[in-house]
Amino acid sequence: GDPSVRWQVKRDLLGSSDYQKDREAISTQGWGKQLLDVQDPEGTWAGKLYSPKWTSTHYTLLLLKRLGLAQNNPQAQKACEILLEKGMQPGGGVGYWQTYPLGETCVTGMTLSMCAYFGVDDGRLEKMLEHIDEQKLADGAWNCNHPRYKVHHSSVHTTISVLEGLQELAELKPNLLPAICEIRQKAHEFLLQHRLYKSDKTGKVIDEKMTRLVFPQHWHYHVHTALDYFQKIDHVYDERFSDGIDLLKRKQKDGTWPMHQPYSGKKWFTFETTGKPSRINTLIALRVLKWWDSLKSDC
Repeated sequence: GDPSVRWQVKRDLLGSSDYQKDREAISTQGWGKQLLDVQDPEGTWAGKLYSPKWTSTHYTLLLLKRLGLAQNNPQAQKACEILLEKGMQPGGGVGYWQTYPLGETCVTGMTLSMCAYFGVDDGRLEKMLEHIDEQKLADGAWNCNHPRYKVHHSSVHTTISVLEGLQELAELKPNLLPAICEIRQKAHEFLLQHRLYKSDKTGKVIDEKMTRLVFPQHWHYHVHTALDYFQKIDHVYDERFSDGIDLLKRKQKDGTWPMHQPYSGKKWFTFETTGKPSRINTLIALRVLKWWDSLKSDC
Protein backbone atom coordinates (compact mmCIF):
# COMPACT_ATOMS: atom_id res chain seq x y z
CA GLY A 1 0.00 0.00 0.00
CA ASP A 2 0.94 3.65 -0.33
CA PRO A 3 2.98 5.05 2.59
CA SER A 4 0.33 7.71 3.17
CA VAL A 5 -2.11 4.95 4.11
CA ARG A 6 0.46 2.68 5.76
CA TRP A 7 1.66 5.18 8.37
CA GLN A 8 -1.90 5.93 9.49
CA VAL A 9 -2.76 2.24 9.76
CA LYS A 10 0.23 1.71 12.02
CA ARG A 11 -0.55 4.70 14.22
CA ASP A 12 -4.34 4.68 14.34
CA LEU A 13 -5.32 1.02 13.96
CA LEU A 14 -2.35 -0.92 15.29
CA GLY A 15 -1.36 1.57 17.99
CA SER A 16 2.26 1.40 16.89
CA SER A 17 4.77 4.20 17.42
CA ASP A 18 6.93 2.86 14.58
CA TYR A 19 5.40 4.84 11.72
CA GLN A 20 7.72 7.81 11.15
CA LYS A 21 9.71 6.19 8.34
CA ASP A 22 6.50 5.44 6.48
CA ARG A 23 5.30 9.00 6.97
CA GLU A 24 8.60 10.43 5.78
CA ALA A 25 8.37 8.22 2.68
CA ILE A 26 5.30 10.14 1.47
CA SER A 27 7.59 12.78 -0.07
CA THR A 28 9.75 10.21 -1.87
CA GLN A 29 7.31 7.45 -2.84
CA GLY A 30 3.81 6.95 -4.17
CA TRP A 31 1.03 9.50 -4.29
CA GLY A 32 2.79 12.18 -2.27
CA LYS A 33 5.87 12.14 -4.46
CA GLN A 34 3.72 12.27 -7.59
CA LEU A 35 2.04 15.44 -6.32
CA LEU A 36 5.25 17.09 -5.13
CA ASP A 37 6.99 16.32 -8.42
CA VAL A 38 4.46 18.39 -10.41
CA GLN A 39 4.79 21.52 -8.26
CA ASP A 40 5.77 24.60 -10.25
CA PRO A 41 9.21 26.13 -9.64
CA GLU A 42 7.39 29.15 -8.17
CA GLY A 43 5.77 26.97 -5.50
CA THR A 44 2.28 26.73 -7.02
CA TRP A 45 0.51 23.88 -8.79
CA ALA A 46 -1.01 24.19 -12.27
CA GLY A 47 0.14 27.82 -12.19
CA LYS A 48 -3.03 28.81 -10.34
CA LEU A 49 -4.21 29.41 -6.78
CA TYR A 50 -7.75 28.02 -6.59
CA SER A 51 -8.81 26.89 -10.06
CA PRO A 52 -8.70 24.64 -12.02
CA LYS A 53 -10.35 22.17 -9.74
CA TRP A 54 -8.78 19.90 -8.64
CA THR A 55 -5.19 20.56 -9.71
CA SER A 56 -4.70 24.11 -8.41
CA THR A 57 -2.38 25.02 -5.53
CA HIS A 58 -5.22 25.15 -2.99
CA TYR A 59 -6.63 21.69 -3.70
CA THR A 60 -3.31 19.94 -4.30
CA LEU A 61 -2.00 21.25 -0.99
CA LEU A 62 -5.22 20.19 0.75
CA LEU A 63 -4.73 16.72 -0.67
CA LEU A 64 -1.14 16.50 0.57
CA LYS A 65 -2.36 17.50 4.01
CA ARG A 66 -4.99 14.75 3.97
CA LEU A 67 -2.31 12.21 2.98
CA GLY A 68 -0.33 13.21 6.06
CA LEU A 69 2.73 14.72 4.39
CA ALA A 70 5.34 15.71 6.98
CA GLN A 71 4.26 18.97 8.59
CA ASN A 72 7.67 20.60 8.10
CA ASN A 73 7.80 19.88 4.37
CA PRO A 74 9.38 22.98 2.73
CA GLN A 75 7.49 22.61 -0.57
CA ALA A 76 4.16 22.63 1.24
CA GLN A 77 5.18 25.51 3.50
CA LYS A 78 6.18 27.58 0.46
CA ALA A 79 2.76 26.97 -1.09
CA CYS A 80 1.04 27.99 2.16
CA GLU A 81 2.91 31.29 2.14
CA ILE A 82 1.77 31.93 -1.42
CA LEU A 83 -1.88 31.22 -0.56
CA LEU A 84 -1.74 33.60 2.39
CA GLU A 85 0.09 36.30 0.46
CA LYS A 86 -2.27 36.17 -2.52
CA GLY A 87 -5.54 35.24 -0.82
CA MET A 88 -5.64 36.99 2.54
CA GLN A 89 -8.24 39.75 2.62
CA PRO A 90 -8.31 42.81 4.93
CA GLY A 91 -11.12 41.37 7.07
CA GLY A 92 -9.21 38.20 7.87
CA GLY A 93 -10.95 35.92 5.38
CA VAL A 94 -9.29 34.20 2.44
CA GLY A 95 -10.47 34.49 -1.15
CA TYR A 96 -8.93 34.64 -4.59
CA TRP A 97 -11.52 36.69 -6.49
CA GLN A 98 -11.01 40.40 -7.16
CA THR A 99 -14.76 40.89 -7.54
CA TYR A 100 -15.37 39.58 -4.00
CA PRO A 101 -12.76 40.97 -1.61
CA LEU A 102 -14.43 39.89 1.67
CA GLY A 103 -13.01 36.37 1.76
CA GLU A 104 -15.01 33.15 1.56
CA THR A 105 -15.65 31.18 4.74
CA CYS A 106 -15.27 27.70 3.24
CA VAL A 107 -11.99 28.68 1.58
CA THR A 108 -10.86 30.36 4.79
CA GLY A 109 -11.49 27.18 6.76
CA MET A 110 -9.58 25.02 4.30
CA THR A 111 -6.69 27.48 4.12
CA LEU A 112 -6.52 27.67 7.90
CA SER A 113 -6.43 23.87 8.01
CA MET A 114 -3.52 23.66 5.58
CA CYS A 115 -1.47 26.54 6.96
CA ALA A 116 -1.86 25.45 10.59
CA TYR A 117 -1.09 21.83 9.71
CA PHE A 118 2.12 22.79 7.88
CA GLY A 119 3.12 25.13 10.70
CA VAL A 120 2.96 28.47 8.92
CA ASP A 121 2.66 30.30 12.21
CA ASP A 122 2.12 34.03 12.07
CA GLY A 123 -0.52 36.55 13.07
CA ARG A 124 -2.60 35.90 9.98
CA LEU A 125 -3.92 32.66 11.43
CA GLU A 126 -5.38 34.51 14.39
CA LYS A 127 -6.98 36.96 11.97
CA MET A 128 -8.59 34.03 10.20
CA LEU A 129 -9.89 32.77 13.54
CA GLU A 130 -11.47 36.17 14.22
CA HIS A 131 -13.05 36.18 10.77
CA ILE A 132 -14.51 32.70 11.32
CA ASP A 133 -15.97 33.74 14.65
CA GLU A 134 -17.54 36.83 13.07
CA GLN A 135 -19.10 34.79 10.24
CA LYS A 136 -20.86 32.33 12.56
CA LEU A 137 -24.63 32.25 12.05
CA ALA A 138 -27.37 32.12 14.66
CA ASP A 139 -27.56 28.31 14.43
CA GLY A 140 -23.92 28.13 15.55
CA ALA A 141 -22.30 27.06 12.29
CA TRP A 142 -21.32 28.57 8.93
CA ASN A 143 -22.46 29.06 5.35
CA CYS A 144 -20.12 30.60 2.78
CA ASN A 145 -23.12 32.14 0.99
CA HIS A 146 -24.18 34.19 3.99
CA PRO A 147 -22.37 37.49 3.35
CA ARG A 148 -23.17 37.59 -0.36
CA TYR A 149 -26.70 36.16 -0.47
CA LYS A 150 -27.81 36.70 3.15
CA VAL A 151 -28.69 33.06 3.80
CA HIS A 152 -29.33 32.27 7.45
CA HIS A 153 -29.14 28.46 7.61
CA SER A 154 -25.69 26.96 7.89
CA SER A 155 -24.14 24.57 5.39
CA VAL A 156 -22.63 21.24 6.39
CA HIS A 157 -20.02 21.71 3.64
CA THR A 158 -18.76 25.03 4.98
CA THR A 159 -19.06 23.88 8.57
CA ILE A 160 -16.83 20.82 8.23
CA SER A 161 -14.18 22.86 6.41
CA VAL A 162 -14.16 25.41 9.21
CA LEU A 163 -14.12 22.77 11.95
CA GLU A 164 -11.15 21.00 10.40
CA GLY A 165 -9.32 24.32 10.22
CA LEU A 166 -10.08 25.12 13.84
CA GLN A 167 -8.81 21.72 14.96
CA GLU A 168 -5.50 22.11 13.12
CA LEU A 169 -5.09 25.56 14.66
CA ALA A 170 -5.76 24.14 18.12
CA GLU A 171 -3.04 21.53 17.58
CA LEU A 172 -0.58 24.16 16.39
CA LYS A 173 -1.39 26.66 19.13
CA PRO A 174 -2.83 24.89 22.20
CA ASN A 175 -3.18 28.21 24.00
CA LEU A 176 -6.08 28.99 21.64
CA LEU A 177 -7.96 25.77 22.46
CA PRO A 178 -10.37 27.35 25.02
CA ALA A 179 -11.45 30.01 22.52
CA ILE A 180 -11.70 27.47 19.71
CA CYS A 181 -13.81 25.10 21.84
CA GLU A 182 -16.23 27.92 22.57
CA ILE A 183 -16.52 28.78 18.87
CA ARG A 184 -17.04 25.21 17.66
CA GLN A 185 -19.35 23.88 20.38
CA LYS A 186 -22.56 25.03 18.72
CA ALA A 187 -21.30 23.91 15.31
CA HIS A 188 -20.95 20.37 16.66
CA GLU A 189 -24.51 20.60 17.91
CA PHE A 190 -25.65 21.83 14.48
CA LEU A 191 -24.26 18.70 12.81
CA LEU A 192 -25.65 16.42 15.49
CA GLN A 193 -29.09 18.00 15.23
CA HIS A 194 -28.96 16.84 11.61
CA ARG A 195 -27.74 13.40 12.71
CA LEU A 196 -24.79 14.24 10.44
CA TYR A 197 -26.67 14.00 7.14
CA LYS A 198 -30.43 14.36 7.59
CA SER A 199 -32.87 17.24 7.60
CA ASP A 200 -33.63 18.38 11.13
CA LYS A 201 -37.24 18.99 10.02
CA THR A 202 -38.14 15.95 7.90
CA GLY A 203 -35.46 13.40 8.75
CA LYS A 204 -34.78 12.84 5.06
CA VAL A 205 -31.26 12.58 3.68
CA ILE A 206 -30.05 16.08 2.77
CA ASP A 207 -28.10 14.93 -0.30
CA GLU A 208 -27.37 11.35 -1.32
CA LYS A 209 -23.87 12.37 -2.40
CA MET A 210 -23.00 12.90 1.27
CA THR A 211 -23.43 9.19 1.91
CA ARG A 212 -20.87 8.11 -0.70
CA LEU A 213 -17.34 6.98 0.14
CA VAL A 214 -15.28 9.39 -1.93
CA PHE A 215 -11.63 10.39 -1.85
CA PRO A 216 -10.50 13.07 -2.40
CA GLN A 217 -13.57 14.86 -1.07
CA HIS A 218 -12.11 18.35 -1.74
CA TRP A 219 -14.58 20.86 -0.20
CA HIS A 220 -17.50 18.45 -0.09
CA TYR A 221 -19.09 17.08 3.08
CA HIS A 222 -19.33 13.32 3.55
CA VAL A 223 -20.63 11.30 6.48
CA HIS A 224 -17.53 9.13 6.84
CA THR A 225 -15.15 12.09 6.86
CA ALA A 226 -17.38 13.99 9.30
CA LEU A 227 -17.21 10.97 11.60
CA ASP A 228 -13.46 10.92 11.11
CA TYR A 229 -13.31 14.53 12.30
CA PHE A 230 -15.25 13.69 15.45
CA GLN A 231 -13.00 10.71 16.20
CA LYS A 232 -9.95 12.92 15.72
CA ILE A 233 -11.11 15.36 18.39
CA ASP A 234 -12.30 12.38 20.49
CA HIS A 235 -15.81 13.72 20.92
CA VAL A 236 -17.82 12.27 23.77
CA TYR A 237 -20.53 9.70 23.17
CA ASP A 238 -23.73 10.99 21.60
CA GLU A 239 -26.52 8.73 20.39
CA ARG A 240 -27.02 10.97 17.36
CA PHE A 241 -23.81 9.62 15.82
CA SER A 242 -25.54 6.24 15.46
CA ASP A 243 -27.23 7.04 12.13
CA GLY A 244 -23.87 7.80 10.55
CA ILE A 245 -22.24 4.77 12.16
CA ASP A 246 -25.00 2.47 10.90
CA LEU A 247 -24.65 3.95 7.42
CA LEU A 248 -20.90 3.34 7.49
CA LYS A 249 -21.40 -0.28 8.56
CA ARG A 250 -23.86 -0.85 5.70
CA LYS A 251 -21.25 0.29 3.20
CA GLN A 252 -18.90 -2.52 4.19
CA LYS A 253 -18.37 -5.29 1.64
CA ASP A 254 -16.38 -8.43 2.45
CA GLY A 255 -14.52 -6.75 5.28
CA THR A 256 -13.50 -3.67 3.30
CA TRP A 257 -15.08 -0.42 2.12
CA PRO A 258 -15.20 0.47 -1.60
CA MET A 259 -14.28 3.60 -3.48
CA HIS A 260 -17.25 5.42 -4.96
CA GLN A 261 -17.32 7.62 -8.05
CA PRO A 262 -14.95 10.59 -7.61
CA TYR A 263 -15.91 14.19 -8.34
CA SER A 264 -15.54 15.32 -11.93
CA GLY A 265 -12.85 17.80 -12.82
CA LYS A 266 -9.15 17.89 -13.55
CA LYS A 267 -6.94 15.62 -11.48
CA TRP A 268 -3.28 14.70 -11.39
CA PHE A 269 -4.01 10.97 -11.31
CA THR A 270 -6.56 8.43 -10.06
CA PHE A 271 -6.01 7.28 -6.49
CA GLU A 272 -8.10 4.11 -6.36
CA THR A 273 -10.46 2.32 -8.71
CA THR A 274 -14.15 3.11 -8.48
CA GLY A 275 -16.16 0.12 -7.26
CA LYS A 276 -13.12 -1.72 -5.91
CA PRO A 277 -11.98 -2.07 -2.29
CA SER A 278 -10.37 1.14 -1.08
CA ARG A 279 -7.46 1.22 1.33
CA ILE A 280 -8.18 4.86 2.18
CA ASN A 281 -11.87 4.38 2.91
CA THR A 282 -11.22 1.14 4.82
CA LEU A 283 -8.65 2.97 6.98
CA ILE A 284 -11.11 5.77 7.74
CA ALA A 285 -13.99 3.39 8.46
CA LEU A 286 -11.96 1.17 10.79
CA ARG A 287 -10.56 4.21 12.58
CA VAL A 288 -14.04 5.61 13.12
CA LEU A 289 -15.45 2.28 14.33
CA LYS A 290 -12.53 1.80 16.72
CA TRP A 291 -13.32 5.19 18.25
CA TRP A 292 -17.07 4.45 18.38
CA ASP A 293 -16.57 1.10 20.06
CA SER A 294 -14.35 2.68 22.69
CA LEU A 295 -17.05 5.27 23.42
CA LYS A 296 -19.78 2.66 23.75
CA SER A 297 -17.67 0.60 26.11
CA ASP A 298 -17.27 3.60 28.39
CA CYS A 299 -21.02 4.31 28.64
